[in-house]
Amino acid sequence: MSDRDAAFEAYFAARSDAMRGTAYLLCGDWHRAEDLVQLTFTKIYLAWRRIQRHESMDSYTRQTLVRTFLSERRRGWFRHESVGSPATDRPAPPIGHADDRVVLLEALAKVPPRQRAVLVLRYWEDASVEQTAALLECSTGTVKSQASRGLATLRGLLEEEKIR
Repeated sequence: MSDRDAAFEAYFAARSDAMRGTAYLLCGDWHRAEDLVQLTFTKIYLAWRRIQRHESMDSYTRQTLVRTFLSERRRGWFRHESVGSPATDRPAPPIGHADDRVVLLEALAKVPPRQRAVLVLRYWEDASVEQTAALLECSTGTVKSQASRGLATLRGLLEEEKIR
């Protein structure tokens, strides 16, 4: 095994679960999240020799993941069809009430993809406005407006759920 492969393998082992969690928040489906992570790490592996700064790999990987998600949504390559209740392959972390988490994840899945990407990066990945703008290749004003609209959409969806 080459040094390149060993370094990539170590990075993948250390970061794939965290990226899978982010991918799930973006797409709302564990199987699709696995596919997104696989595509992302394939792209990372192909570019591994050209990457100069391996210490900033998380940011680059996150950017690749979000762009892959948005690109596939834009092209219509992936169409989400719900055929029943979502599979729960992975246990949820013990944060808050389990029902609240399910309701929040279902509402997040209904937020438009670009707004969802901003919300996940800003509030799940804890990226700054500037970092999010760099990852999405947009202005900081766009990040702020997308975050505001995304939060408003999310609040509206959660209010609807509360009324039911």
